[in-house]
Amino acid sequence: MLAQSYTDLELLVIDDGSTDDTVDRLAPYGDRIRLYGQDNRGASSARNAGIRRARGRYLAFLDSDDLWKENKLAAQMDLVERDHTVKVCYTEEIWIRRGVRVNPRKKHGKHSGWILEKMLPLCIVSPSSVLIAREVFCRVGLFDESLPACEDYDLWLRIGLHYPIMLIDRPLIVKRGGHADQLSKKHWGLDRYRVQAIRKLLDHRDLDDHIRKTAIACLQQKCQILANGCRKRGKEELAGQFLDIAAHYSRSP
Repeated sequence: MLAQSYTDLELLVIDDGSTDDTVDRLAPYGDRIRLYGQDNRGASSARNAGIRRARGRYLAFLDSDDLWKENKLAAQMDLVERDHTVKVCYTEEIWIRRGVRVNPRKKHGKHSGWILEKMLPLCIVSPSSVLIAREVFCRVGLFDESLPACEDYDLWLRIGLHYPIMLIDRPLIVKRGGHADQLSKKHWGLDRYRVQAIRKLLDHRDLDDHIRKTAIACLQQKCQILANGCRKRGKEELAGQFLDIAAHYSRSP
């Protein structure tokens, strides 16, 4: 991050209860960074701690797995300074899995503008790729710390309800994955948490009819897939709960 071509920034590091030598490694950077430590509470808590302590008008995140290209912030700040209506933007990305570059599948394609409908099937926005105006968090709230995973998906849905999310169609971050401690490997059935996020979205009265119908259809599909997965694992009661959720929204007006 300190290698960014855009230099008018503050760098906060949130140490979320690490047990390695993070503090010692960061010591040589002195006052170029602001380091805050907390007990291990997860990604949402760490990001929220950074949001609350940051002083800037815009906020960006860099997860420990990921890398920024040196002109990432410059490109985003250029966009928001040229067009003051842009409050949220994100970028294309390069994927690395176990040290090898891989191509995203078609379903992972990025979109720009009012993209709430496009974000419902899966999370197409990476936290490390976004730049968000502080006022956005004042309106939609912070990351939901009750979600052990898919907390970013939940936030993008809340943002997408109120703001266009603009895409810079250049790969300005590198996402590195495939290791055992990723959340996607720790939690079975990540769609469980996406179902929670969609249900929260459906509570909004100002959701237009088309988005509501699309969200319900997406939720029902995810519930069916989850129910099938539960049955394969002998979890009949949990399967029934997902089917009940799907049925509830079939009865919704």
